[in-house]
Amino acid sequence: MTEPLSPAAQAVLNGFRAVPTLMDGPSIAGALRAAAEQVVPSNALYARSCCEFVGEQCRAQLLAIASELEKNHD
Repeated sequence: MTEPLSPAAQAVLNGFRAVPTLMDGPSIAGALRAAAEQVVPSNALYARSCCEFVGEQCRAQLLAIASELEKNHD
């Protein structure tokens, strides 16, 4: 019997499954977008500390990879 997923892991899995064909650029992009939202939620970026800056950069890089995967799928 498998244990239930944490809400964060379930959100990433749901992001991956949101696109009908699995194992392609858009599906992986969906998972990356969901991971970015779980790790660095957009509503958490309000202060300008160095930690916030690093989080913002991580989020931006994940979302850039997702965009590239979506643009370059066949």
